Amino acid sequence: MTRHIGIVCPQGAQALDISGPLDVFAEANRFICASDQYCLTVIGIEPGPIRCSNGVLLQPHRYYADACDSFDLLLVAGGPSVPDQKFSDDFAQWLRLASDRARRFGSICNGAFVLARAGLLAGRNVTTHWNDAPALSELCPDANVQADRLYVCDDKLYTSAGVTAGIDLALYLLALDHGQDIALNVAKRLVVFVQRSGGQSQFSPHLMPFIDHDSPIALVQQHVLACLDGDLGVQTLARVARMSPRNFARVFSREAKMTPAEFVERARMDAARKRLERDRRPLKTIAAECGFRDGQHMRDVFRRRLGVSPQQYRLSFGAVNATRPRTGINSNE
Repeated sequence: MTRHIGIVCPQGAQALDISGPLDVFAEANRFICASDQYCLTVIGIEPGPIRCSNGVLLQPHRYYADACDSFDLLLVAGGPSVPDQKFSDDFAQWLRLASDRARRFGSICNGAFVLARAGLLAGRNVTTHWNDAPALSELCPDANVQADRLYVCDDKLYTSAGVTAGIDLALYLLALDHGQDIALNVAKRLVVFVQRSGGQSQFSPHLMPFIDHDSPIALVQQHVLACLDGDLGVQTLARVARMSPRNFARVFSREAKMTPAEFVERARMDAARKRLERDRRPLKTIAAECGFRDGQHMRDVFRRRLGVSPQQYRLSFGAVNATRPRTGINSNE
């Protein structure tokens, strides 16, 4: 049977939030029989054209008040201005009813804020763009915002991370509907991975929290960054802060919102990320410079924190003109 897909689009939506998932389902129609194909509908929150964040004008198929269908999948697109937008009570009521009728519903990127303002995320596991995750947690404290996930499924609620993660979610849903082979064929057509490695953290800036004043904890953080390959145990850091180890660990955790050991590990990983992005030296050299015990230790930390190996990270984010070691790209890797 025909499957009806609806994409709800606020003003200022990111064009790729809309076109990415739509193209997945449109390409899928090449591989499935006519009776099972997807019918795609773009729904405007306001009457008339939508001006996307890149300036493109998009004419929705329908204004939301005229979209009374029961959708197989109803998604809300996001965009740079979407988290701060307020919507009418009539639209919120329509979205609640439409989501209740839909077989599946959810959001792309920070379209999750639209769902949150309609009261659809309380008590649910969700994700959004890594940069908007703290604000979504503040707006909807009852939601479990999983900031590192590319997409999250909670019963019939499906939310995706930033922008292109909408394609990841669409491919996942396509595989649920028609199997992995169809999803793989579509991924090949779009020249994307059918399932990407890792989570959002590998794409975000280096997430290091700093204390913004001249406190003993700020001095410790500065010491860590200056001495990554040295002894950075609690005893050493407590001496830098001129505190007892027990008091230091308590104060640091309170001010930095993480333990001293976690800060040290993040600092070392961030330093390694920067080196992997800009040069091609052997992994064991970078690991030593950044204070890891060895290359395996660095690999373990990358896998645990980013979901990818240092080599995968380098292949994804390394500069094209980075200096290669004379012994070749795979030396000591």
